[in-house]
Amino acid sequence: MQHLGVRLLSATAGRVELAMAYSDKVTQQQGGFHGGAIGALADIAGGYAALTVAPQGMEVVTIEYKINFLNSFQGGEIRATGQVVKAGKRIIVTSAEVVHTDAKGQQSPCAVMQQTLTPVPQTY
Repeated sequence: MQHLGVRLLSATAGRVELAMAYSDKVTQQQGGFHGGAIGALADIAGGYAALTVAPQGMEVVTIEYKINFLNSFQGGEIRATGQVVKAGKRIIVTSAEVVHTDAKGQQSPCAVMQQTLTPVPQTY
């Protein structure tokens, strides 16, 4: 996520917040944040939230996610807050909200996501 300029803002058990500033690396042809970049940010926020509750020595991988894009934005930054909805032995369900903040500090909803992940053995 370094290439996209993603920053970790906070991490607590079951909850992670990330931010991504507007740049030419994360935009589409019309100048707005690209859906792939928004989806990646939400996926990582949910994944890191799941990782905070995964068993010791385990990683998590995404099985699937469903995202709804609510608005398109240019400039400012987007923030994704991932939160664990339910942590089971075989799957972890998370949700993420993505919010845009403009240059004046005004926040607007950008996207919502629901995700299913599974713990896997750490291999490194």
